[in-house]
Amino acid sequence: MLEKNCLIIGASGGIGNAITKKLAKQNYNLFLIGKSKNKLLKLKKEIKKDNIIVEIESVDLTDKKQIQKSIKKIRKTFKKIDILINTSGLFLIKSIDKTTVDEFEELFKINVRAPFIFSKEFVKDMKKSKWGRIVNIGSSSSYNGFKNSSAYCSSKHGLLGFSRALFSELKNNNIRVFTISPGSTQTKMGKKSKDQKFETFLEPKEIADYVAFVIEFDKQLITEEIRLNRMKIE
Repeated sequence: MLEKNCLIIGASGGIGNAITKKLAKQNYNLFLIGKSKNKLLKLKKEIKKDNIIVEIESVDLTDKKQIQKSIKKIRKTFKKIDILINTSGLFLIKSIDKTTVDEFEELFKINVRAPFIFSKEFVKDMKKSKWGRIVNIGSSSSYNGFKNSSAYCSSKHGLLGFSRALFSELKNNNIRVFTISPGSTQTKMGKKSKDQKFETFLEPKEIADYVAFVIEFDKQLITEEIRLNRMKIE
């Protein structure tokens, strides 16, 4: 594959971190966005290579002004974005009567609105190039409803619906849109699930390996929705 520029949203999280490390090994130029500047700096240091460009930006994804500022920096760094990976996600376990409207809106800002804004911006590049990849990291909650997670499940259903529509809209431009929906994963977010054994959860590296495969596959076959399940559940 020729040199490609990849934008990863949520790179400082568990899955985003693993995807970043995987793609750095495969020599993608990377622009990394996350909430924690310290985690981004540490990640950049870990993946430092002479043959790729790596830039970082700490962004509050609930703030549209910060998002637009980050887009300007991305535009200064790269002439175009070829691959967009939306891994950012906010998780909430609360019954509906205890979930506030502000919490509900915050989930949608991070889990749905941010992927929409970045996709809207960088689809322009992909259309010009007649080549592109958008990967949205969903969840088993994109397909199911679980107790005490009505707000979270709603947002992940929303992301899946957005991805499905985008796939249909962009496929004739040779832009592939994937929704990759892992089950419970060994991340900081995953530790919030107390009713299952954390040791049986998916490893972020497994998910990263799968993402790396689908964005490189460039033949006729396409699978726009991928559910990554666990072999063993306890």
